[in-house]
Amino acid sequence: MSIKSPHINFIFSTSKWKVIAPLLKNEIAFALEKTTEALNSDFSQKEVSLVLTSDTEVQSLNKTYRHKDKPTNVLSFPSEQKDEVGDIVLAYETVMKEADELGISPLHHTLHLIVHGFLHLLGYDHENKVDAEKMETLEIEILKALNIRNPYEDS
Repeated sequence: MSIKSPHINFIFSTSKWKVIAPLLKNEIAFALEKTTEALNSDFSQKEVSLVLTSDTEVQSLNKTYRHKDKPTNVLSFPSEQKDEVGDIVLAYETVMKEADELGISPLHHTLHLIVHGFLHLLGYDHENKVDAEKMETLEIEILKALNIRNPYEDS
């Protein structure tokens, strides 16, 4: 099996993420590999930047680009460069709080959000019921390949 996932440019803008950093790199690469397999696409000549940051920075980006003055778990910014897919930005405090509230591992929640963010970079969205169903079905398939339970079913 050849790896068709993009090169990952890791950007740690807060040291909080470095606590789980040793697990992150390989797991994230594997998650993106499974995503590209599910999409039957080759991104091996592309790059994605993963910005692991704080609620404060994400809130600022969310306010500037989405006009929502609050932090959120993940933001995606597609690139216009042909060799780049775009940026996925994760907010540490929100991701950890959500994982705790959902009773799931922070790693699994992080991987789900990265898959979710990557799909957004590729044009998937959940603005209406049909698109949401399509995106969620794909996420569930990818997460199953990662041995992560369906985040959309009631526990």
